[in-house]
Amino acid sequence: MALIVQKYGGTSVGTVERIQNVARRVKKHRDGGDQVIVVVSAMSGETNRLIALAREISETPDAREMDVLVTTGEQVTIALLSMALKQMGCDARSYTGGQVHIRTDSAHGKARITEIDDMRVRADLDAGRVVVVAGFQGIDEKGNITTLGRGGSDTTAVAMAAALKADECQIFTDVDGVYTTDPRVEPKARKLDRITFEEMLEMASLGSKVLQIRSVEFAGKYNVPLRVLSSFEEEGEGTLITLEEEGVEAAKISGIAFNRDEAKLTIRGVPDEPGVAYKILGPIGEANVEVDMIVQNISNDGTTDFTFTVNRGDFDKAQGILQATADALGAREVVGDDKIVKLSLVGVGMRSHAGIASKMFECLSKEGINIQMISTSEIKISVVVAEKYLELGVRALHEAFELDQE
Repeated sequence: MALIVQKYGGTSVGTVERIQNVARRVKKHRDGGDQVIVVVSAMSGETNRLIALAREISETPDAREMDVLVTTGEQVTIALLSMALKQMGCDARSYTGGQVHIRTDSAHGKARITEIDDMRVRADLDAGRVVVVAGFQGIDEKGNITTLGRGGSDTTAVAMAAALKADECQIFTDVDGVYTTDPRVEPKARKLDRITFEEMLEMASLGSKVLQIRSVEFAGKYNVPLRVLSSFEEEGEGTLITLEEEGVEAAKISGIAFNRDEAKLTIRGVPDEPGVAYKILGPIGEANVEVDMIVQNISNDGTTDFTFTVNRGDFDKAQGILQATADALGAREVVGDDKIVKLSLVGVGMRSHAGIASKMFECLSKEGINIQMISTSEIKISVVVAEKYLELGVRALHEAFELDQE
């Protein structure tokens, strides 16, 4: 008998019919002798609807009350799925994040899990019940409802799997696995049978929407076997995310990730002196704006140009902060561009293969795509290019590195 944690996203539970389909799949596992914990998201579109309601009340709604509001979406889903399971003769019990004691810090909107009390869940499993848990939510030490950020149901599922030492955590979504890149951009994209936690972490952080980055971090940290599957297909092994990649020498590149939510800011003519980077980025960080790529160019006139990227949603706020910094430092100007994207090659095989970067740059050059920024790590190379070149760049790189080949 195996202990399985299954997570179903918003599209998987988007209608009553789909919830009933999920119930049938869960019951099949339970009838096969497995113990099953199910983590679900809100029905597709529901969280956005609730956020829109809040925006009608206030442009900047209170963070605590927003968490109270948006967590109701998952509460609907857990109740409906439990009802569907019971209707099929499969005993089930639903729990909100607070009821199952998923403890978090108090960072409303992007809380982090600190502890899970698994006593209730284990008791129900031992009694033969399916346990249905609301994803995306928990409670802090004062009993306030918190949320884990968009996509946080993945993190809930992996955290539950880690806490209960589950045999596998299965993430059911609207795709049947992890692909070499987004098939909507490159139709020749190929499904991967397996990928390492390290590669998946890079793919998630670089824009791949299959899994939330924190869920991959959790899975890697606690070595939770993670599998991505389609909730709309009965057959298929999906993609297994594991510690080691087989045949590393052969697989130079596993995939191409991209992120449309990028914006670039440059402060020019800043005095080149110790501490200038902190003076520029300190106020940005204090405003809770995350900085991604950074490039600094030093001129021969004793000044420096400092460029960095932020999430496009933070562009206006960051630009205002940077302008105030420029005025204080006597910089020449601030320039912004919110029409950029980041393209990234990811693969553990980079460690044992030379020439990946030069091949990437040559490929983009042949397509007339100008590279504005470059960032590298052991297993990834990222470049910033103009937004209009996104699809052309992805397709060209996919072909150049033969990612459509087994």
